[in-house]
Amino acid sequence: MEALLTSAALVALAEMGDKTQLLAMLLATRFRKPVPIIMGILFATLANHFLAALVGHSIAGVLTRDWFRYAVAASFIAMAAWTLIPDTIDEDAPLKAPSKAGVFVTTLVAFFLVEMGDKTQVATVALGARFDNLIAVTAGTTLGMMIANVPAVLFGEVLAKKVPMRALQIGAALLFLLLGLWMIAGLQGWI
Repeated sequence: MEALLTSAALVALAEMGDKTQLLAMLLATRFRKPVPIIMGILFATLANHFLAALVGHSIAGVLTRDWFRYAVAASFIAMAAWTLIPDTIDEDAPLKAPSKAGVFVTTLVAFFLVEMGDKTQVATVALGARFDNLIAVTAGTTLGMMIANVPAVLFGEVLAKKVPMRALQIGAALLFLLLGLWMIAGLQGWI
């Protein structure tokens, strides 16, 4: 349960103001079809985050030395800094579903590709390395993405005006920082 809840909370907060959340808002305002957009986000995230968690889990199984655990803790601290850098997306760029692909396929492909190397994917790799439960990490990170992106799809324009994205980014950064420091404290035997 710890892996699921930690993964969900970290990714939900890290996703605030992230480029994939901005993409969700952009898709919602351009296509105005929330169900296929939400389903595309769900399936793209499941695939992307399962692979990311698998990479993290596989690396953790091979590299069980303390230096690797310190590297995972440092990656959480680096994620804290990265979370403070706001993402942008070109809202004026033309966005149109390919003639043979619908809104679902467009969203699926766009989200899968945009999530590659994104801070939430990197966080999923680190969470997969940190926790021993691949399914819980994947479910948690996917839940976190949906918590952040479903409201963006349904209420994107209103949320952008009312929610202080910077405060959410700072909260996510603090959460990443605390998790990294907690891991270091555990490795040092302080807790």
